[in-house]
Amino acid sequence: MRPTVGIISNQFLINDQYPAHGNGAMNTNAIAHVSDAIALTFPGDPKVSRVDELLEVFDGFLFTGGRPNVHPEEYGEEPTDAHGAFDRDRDRVALPLIRAAVERGQPVLGVCRGFQEIAVAFGSTLHPEIRDLPGRMNHRMPPDGTLEEKFALRHEVRFAPGGPFASLMGSDAVQTNTLHGQGIKQAGPRVRIDGWAPDDTPEAIWIDGAPGFCMAVQWHPEWNAAADPVSRPLFEAFGDACRAWRAGRNMPLRQAG
Repeated sequence: MRPTVGIISNQFLINDQYPAHGNGAMNTNAIAHVSDAIALTFPGDPKVSRVDELLEVFDGFLFTGGRPNVHPEEYGEEPTDAHGAFDRDRDRVALPLIRAAVERGQPVLGVCRGFQEIAVAFGSTLHPEIRDLPGRMNHRMPPDGTLEEKFALRHEVRFAPGGPFASLMGSDAVQTNTLHGQGIKQAGPRVRIDGWAPDDTPEAIWIDGAPGFCMAVQWHPEWNAAADPVSRPLFEAFGDACRAWRAGRNMPLRQAG
C-alpha cells in the first residue's frame, strides 16, 4: 500500500454558519499524484486530534497554507492588528506535532503557513507583515485575477550553493509564486535558511539535526505540482521519504530525492 500522508485542515464556515474542516484540492492532488501517497485530511483541532495518535496513523505530514497566522504568543510577542487572524486550535495541534514528528525522523513538509509553523516550532520569530518593511517586496497574493494569474511565477528564489534545496532542484536559483504576508524575522537555533527572495526574505528552510526529511517553503508548490519543475521534485522527494518511513527506515535530508 502507498504511504499515508496526513494533511492538516483549516477551519472555516460553510454559508457563514456551518463549521467545517478542510484543505485545498491542490494539496491532496499533489500528494496523491506527485508524492504518490494516500492523502488524508485530519482536523487541526486538539479536541479531536491527538498528537500521539496522529504519529502512529500517518507516515508523513503536510502542513499547508491557511489564511490565519500563527499566534505571536507562540514566539513570545504580543498580537497586533498587523498580525491578522489566528487559529489557536491549529497552533495547538501543528506545533507539538511538528516537533514530535521531526524528532522521530518522520517526514514533514511545510508550505506557506506550514513554513511559518515549522520555523516557530523550532524557535523562530516572525514579521507580521513583510510588505511594511523597508526595501521588501509585496509577497501577498494579487487581489484580482484568475487563479492562474494569482499563482503565476513572480520572483526568483536563490538557494545556498551545495545546500539541500540546490541539490534537490539541481540549480542554485528557481522561479516561484508568492502568496504570503508574514516571514521569518529571527531564525531559531536549528532553523537553517536555505533559500531567499530577491529582497532577502527567507523562502526555504530545513531543520538542523533532524534525522529524517523536514523541508519547508514559503511559496505554494502545490499549484501545478505535477508539471512545475520546482514543485515536482519537492513532492517526489517527500513521497520517497514517506515510503522509506513506511518501510521502517529514515531518509536523511541530503539523501531525499
